[in-house]
Amino acid sequence: MSKGKSIHALIILMFTQFISGGVTNTKGIVLDQVENDLGLDMGEFGFIVFIFQLGFTLASVIIGYYTDKKGLRTMTIISAIVMALGFAGTGAAPNIMFFLGFYMIIGFGLGALGVASNAIVPAAYPDKQRQMFNYAMGVYGLGMVLFPQILNYMFQFASWRVFYVGIAVAIVGIIIYITSVSFPTGKAEKVDLKAFIPMLKDAQFVFLMVFLMLQVSAEVSFTNFFPSYLKSLDLGGLSQSAKEDMVAAILSLFSIFFMVGRLGVAYLSNWVNERKILITFSAGSVIMVGISFLFANSFPYLFAGAGLFFSTLFPTATAFGTQLSKTSGSALGLIYIASGIGGGIAGYIVGLASETFGHTGGFGVVLIFLALMLVMSLFLNSEKSSQQEQARSAS
Repeated sequence: MSKGKSIHALIILMFTQFISGGVTNTKGIVLDQVENDLGLDMGEFGFIVFIFQLGFTLASVIIGYYTDKKGLRTMTIISAIVMALGFAGTGAAPNIMFFLGFYMIIGFGLGALGVASNAIVPAAYPDKQRQMFNYAMGVYGLGMVLFPQILNYMFQFASWRVFYVGIAVAIVGIIIYITSVSFPTGKAEKVDLKAFIPMLKDAQFVFLMVFLMLQVSAEVSFTNFFPSYLKSLDLGGLSQSAKEDMVAAILSLFSIFFMVGRLGVAYLSNWVNERKILITFSAGSVIMVGISFLFANSFPYLFAGAGLFFSTLFPTATAFGTQLSKTSGSALGLIYIASGIGGGIAGYIVGLASETFGHTGGFGVVLIFLALMLVMSLFLNSEKSSQQEQARSAS
């Protein structure tokens, strides 16, 4: 591939990852503002999280198929257009119904652009895939760190609407860029529905799906509901403005720990297997979030440490799952479905719990998800996989 195409592919990938990381880590901050502006209750708040995750999951499964059929440039452009429409419509939404509809489109657009942009890496950098994915992970983390601070600064003179419309304008810029430069040709991993059957018959893969449902449930609930939870605490009589500053600072610190954790485990995984990593970091997440709850009023910054333990759970579990199956594309499809279901249902559950038991009671559900996740991690063992046993028998 020519150097020019590779550079263009890199720019598009990094832009996509930066936006995705930033939007993912600021959904809770934005929804907390929407709660006031559009009269949102916590049940509806949870339903919005569900809608977003549903859109993201549908895109993750559908877009890979069409990327194979229509080509990488076409699907990247379509995905970006969908996401731009979602952000522009959400920023302009006059009521909850419009907000819900466009927020689902944002979720679909983010999922679609994620699939398409990830297909860019093997097409543009076939011999440097791991290195490029690590760079992409770093830029994703940079978005997670910077966006809460950018958003908190913007709230001093503009609303969340300006933030979302501004992202839509930036995406329009990248669409123009994509249409005007040389572009690599590539395909996303295919999802073969028939390949789901042996995976669903494998107890280890089913355990993994449940683990991922719980893990994504905990992470989505944490990042989306933490701002509302923290602002509901007294915190020594802090003003709402000071609490908003604290939320942004904690989420940025959470993201720094998140990046450090992923980079550290990427190095550690050369010597330690996935099972030990999953058990260790699952236990650490339960302990960290549990201690943070105990000292929430006196030292809320402890919550930022959860980022270290959340960081590696999804990528390590994904690696565990793709190693179990001979068809990695289908394994990823099933993993994304399980993750989307977990994140969507969790948002709805935590929203209802918050409406019924208050912000602390609702946010406390995160601990339940984490405790169940830890239990499930103890059942994971690739040596007991029926798919692996068949592979060993065949060889």
